[in-house]
Amino acid sequence: MIDIWKERERALENEYIYKREKLLIEKMKQMEEKERLALCRNHCPKCSEKLLPIDFRGVPLDQCPGCKGIWLGPNDLAILAEKDHRNWFDKWFKGEFE
Repeated sequence: MIDIWKERERALENEYIYKREKLLIEKMKQMEEKERLALCRNHCPKCSEKLLPIDFRGVPLDQCPGCKGIWLGPNDLAILAEKDHRNWFDKWFKGEFE
């Protein structure tokens, strides 16, 4: 015969373990994200090489020596658009794209 109290005890134990593991997984994800952000600082997000600072039309950018990618900061594209009004940057930011 099934002991109802033991079944209930197992169910509560399983629920406790599930909640605890879920909390630990969330903590691990947050820790991984913080570590990943710390590692990406001044490193290429694509190939992890150390980024080299370059200057393009007075705007400081970062270039990867490994994959030759150019990485822009949060406002760099807007600054580049202000520098040259005759190209697609101006159309893009003023909404004149068709």
